[in-house]
Parts: sequence; C-alpha cells; structure tokens
Amino acid sequence: MACLLDMHPFLSEASVAPPRREEQDAYAISAEFYDILQGEQDGARVRQLYSRDVGNARLAVLDVGAGTGRVTLMCLVESQVPVHAVEPARSMRSPLMTRLASLPSDLRTRVTVHPHTLDEAGLHKVADVAICHNTIACLHPASRRALWPAIAGALVPGGVLLIQLPPACLPHHETTHDLPTQRVGQHEYGGRMVASADVNRIRTRFEYWVRGEGGVLREHTETFWMWPTARTEVIGELEKSGFAPLPERADPAVLAVRLTRRCPAPRSPEHARLLRLGLATALPPAPR
Repeated sequence: MACLLDMHPFLSEASVAPPRREEQDAYAISAEFYDILQGEQDGARVRQLYSRDVGNARLAVLDVGAGTGRVTLMCLVESQVPVHAVEPARSMRSPLMTRLASLPSDLRTRVTVHPHTLDEAGLHKVADVAICHNTIACLHPASRRALWPAIAGALVPGGVLLIQLPPACLPHHETTHDLPTQRVGQHEYGGRMVASADVNRIRTRFEYWVRGEGGVLREHTETFWMWPTARTEVIGELEKSGFAPLPERADPAVLAVRLTRRCPAPRSPEHARLLRLGLATALPPAPR
C-alpha cells in the first residue's frame, strides 16, 4: 500500500461553525517524520509517475495537497512554468516553505504556495496540468466529489489531471508495512504503518519511534482514515465535472483525465464550506 501521509482526512467532528483548518491540523505528528522516513522514496516515485506530463506543461502546474513539497519540487525542476502549491495544513506547509527557501531564486520565484483548500484559493484557469498525489484516499466521499469541480475551474480547457487513486477495496486482514530506519546523528528514526478495515473505511495507523544509545527516547502514533473507491467510480465522478479518461498509464495506481468541456458553475464560499462538511450536495454540471 502506498504511503498516504500527504492527505487531508475528513473531520467528522466538525461543527456548523468549525475551528480554523490550522487549528485542526491532522499532521501535527507525521510532519516531523515524513521526510526523514519516506521523503526520498516518494520523491523518486513522483518523478516516475508525473515528470513526463509536467515537462509538457505550457501554462502552469497545480499541485493539490502539496504536503512537504516532493511533487512541487519535481514540478519546478522538470518544467519551465509557474507552479501553484495548495497546502492548507500548517505542519506540512512549514517543511514545504523550508524546502523552497533553500532553492535558487530563479526556481523559488516560479512557485506560489496557497495556504488554503483549493476552493478557497480562488484559482481560475491558471494551469494546464494538475496533480493529486497522496491526496484523494483520505477525503470523505462528499469532500472528494466537491474537489473535482474546483480542479476543473482551476484548469484551462484541455488541461490534464493526474490522480493517485485510493485503494479499490477494504483489506481482508490487518497489514503492516515497516518504514525504512534512518539515522540522524546519535539517534535512529523508524516507524511502521498498520492498515485494517473498519466498517466501510480503512484505518491507517502510523507508529513512529526515536531511539538513542539507551533505548527508545520517544514514541508517537497518528491515525488516518481512508475511503476505498473503485477506479470506475472516480471516473464517473470526474465525468460530471467535464473530465474524460485518457489511456491507462503503466502504473494502474494513477488515473489520467483531460478537461473536455466547460466546468460547472462556481459555488459560493458558504456552499463550498457545506460541501466539505458533507452538509450540501454538489451543484449540477454546467450545460455543454
């Protein structure tokens, strides 16, 4: 199972007047461990999955759920166009900004970081390539369906959207994936991911530890929820927002679609907020 730390889980406890997103940060623990335990492997994976499409971008690239910036950095290196990195979680955005600060100025001036959800960022027809990596699986179905028209609005007609798909089904039994141990000075960092079925969701628990010469110094746990969704269901949702599937990629975990018609009518900020909470239905698609 692919690592899913860069996701934005649905917060079922949210009230009608929810706290600010940064007060509900779901990555307060994982942000410390993500880059050291998984960043290098994920960086190689995003280059393999998306670099060709990014290199073909002529307007801009949109990174939805940028996390600590592995996709964002790849987009800057592989293209010559502006990059829009959307990341509402402060704990993940902080290492993203640190990574960008270390870049040469000619690269740094091409990237804009949006500290909001996509529908709050106000991006309209700004890009011809969009990427959702490690983002979709942890979205509640209502929030996932609300994301598609927001991406359609941010792309120009003919723009390409690349999605790392959620798991298609629940796991039959609990599975454990050990993360590669890394040494930093006198300390050793490690962890594991434990996934199990819970009714219609997947409980994904990350367990982290830091060890010194005398044994374990710290232990932390953080849990994420994933909603399994079949590829055909995702395609059906996307078609309602004007997307058409492109030929299948070598890696079946990635779905590529193209925006073929005008995106749905824009939502009001209040309607977008209710959609994220699952308290409203999506607007019907705009007429062809």
